Amino acid sequence: MYLSRRNFIKGATSASLVSMLPGLGVAATRNSLVQSDSHRVMSCNIRVALDEDEAKGVGWSSRKEVCLKVVENQKPDIIALQEVLKSQAEDFRQHFGNYQLFGFDGPEMDAHLTGYHGIAKNPILFSLDRYELQTGGTYWLSETPLVAGSKSWDTARARHANWVRLRDKQTDKVFRVVNLHLDHVAETAKIQQLKMVVEESAQYQPDFPQILTGDFNSRYDSRVFDSVRGGEWKETYETVHGEGEVGYTGHAFEGKNYAKGAKGGRIDFIWYRGHAQPTAASIVKDDIDGVYPSDHYFMSADIRLL
Repeated sequence: MYLSRRNFIKGATSASLVSMLPGLGVAATRNSLVQSDSHRVMSCNIRVALDEDEAKGVGWSSRKEVCLKVVENQKPDIIALQEVLKSQAEDFRQHFGNYQLFGFDGPEMDAHLTGYHGIAKNPILFSLDRYELQTGGTYWLSETPLVAGSKSWDTARARHANWVRLRDKQTDKVFRVVNLHLDHVAETAKIQQLKMVVEESAQYQPDFPQILTGDFNSRYDSRVFDSVRGGEWKETYETVHGEGEVGYTGHAFEGKNYAKGAKGGRIDFIWYRGHAQPTAASIVKDDIDGVYPSDHYFMSADIRLL
């Protein structure tokens, strides 16, 4: 019998599964450069590796090194990725060798073996120098959250959330990171998917620090965010810079030359809840020699645990 959404939310923590295999390689961390209570979190939709993008000259093979370098240059402690295929997950594992990548292993989204849907996932990387993984898990944003690839509310694609609970080795403080990618078509699906995440996170005490990252496919003033704002979550960029539209993050690989930018809006966010406070937040618009790492700008936030 399928586990219901209601029963799942009550028992999500006890049902979690943990993967414990670190990757290989070397990448810089910022541990010696910041106060011990500050954590730099990035949310990066890196765009799946597609043959059609290769044909246009913006495929993963032509921007992989740019993407890895742009992320590395920010010296993040935690990297929340969206739209990641297996080959891209391996590239991040190898490049960020002193990080652990969590959330790719497991059943695929659906029966599709190639292309955008089916195997694009939302893994989280975190510094092994700084953090101890206490637990973590994956659930699907549907009425049957433990059924891989399950879909509800007319979502165009199966969607899921990955989460990790980390202990900061420097301070012994514990917090949680949830990473997701909401549906890109149906507003009802986006509302229900995010509402589910808010309900699941509410099982923790109100002061327990949590961070919610992702591509929400919704502008800041969308009613999709009613549940997250009503659930005592705050958004890092809004806290630092003030609430309001600050421009687009999706840019079709065109960056500042994106013709539709004036009509666009930010759809990538980093939220927080509990005893936490952002001290800095930015939209990372970097390119290298005119090559952008993705069709999205990335988000970055420095968050103190109180």
